[in-house]
Amino acid sequence: MKILLIEDEPGLVSVIVRGLTEAGMEVSVAADGNMGLEMALNHSFNLVILDIMLPGMNGIQVCKEIRKKKPGIAILMLTALSSTENIVTGLNSGADDYLAKPFKFPELEARIRTLVRRTLNNEAISNVIHIDNLEIDLDSKIARRNGKTLSLTATEYRLLEYFAKNKNKVLSRIQILENVWDIDFNMGTNVVDVYVNYLRKKLDTEGQVKLIQTVFGMGYMLKEDANEN
Repeated sequence: MKILLIEDEPGLVSVIVRGLTEAGMEVSVAADGNMGLEMALNHSFNLVILDIMLPGMNGIQVCKEIRKKKPGIAILMLTALSSTENIVTGLNSGADDYLAKPFKFPELEARIRTLVRRTLNNEAISNVIHIDNLEIDLDSKIARRNGKTLSLTATEYRLLEYFAKNKNKVLSRIQILENVWDIDFNMGTNVVDVYVNYLRKKLDTEGQVKLIQTVFGMGYMLKEDANEN
């Protein structure tokens, strides 16, 4: 489980990171709103823990921007502003839940697990795949990256969907041909390489992280967090 913590209080950050790490979660930290938004949009997380009072962009603004680009991610507001008005404001900005400081760590952990479980269930029901800031709607056959709809041909979409359903797996050209084109492998064809290049050009515009990785001598892989390389 990957968690993004956007919080500027060092003491609280230390407590949360230590507790969640001991609970088996992977935690990344941003100390201000601008950095937090950038990390949320350009990496893959199951849940964002978000303070309202932050340097730079405040938590309400960050939450709204995340919701525009990544509607499926779970967001938990964590703040000292616990009045009814502030709670309503936080929830109306797109947060899934709200936990006031000070809090007991077991409650934080329980809420995180509940939210992530609910998000995964909703994703399964909606039949949408989320990878980094890429969203693929399997029902409408529409793909979006960073909130922008991609103009894909039918073959490019089938190729992207096959990669997405097998994310983080190395796929050989034979496998891709058999599953996307439904044809036997022909040593003389480079159709896979051609279409992977077409797809990359449409996926990786405007400085986006390159999701489809070449594994030399083996094939291709759509890596969920391509920044790890």
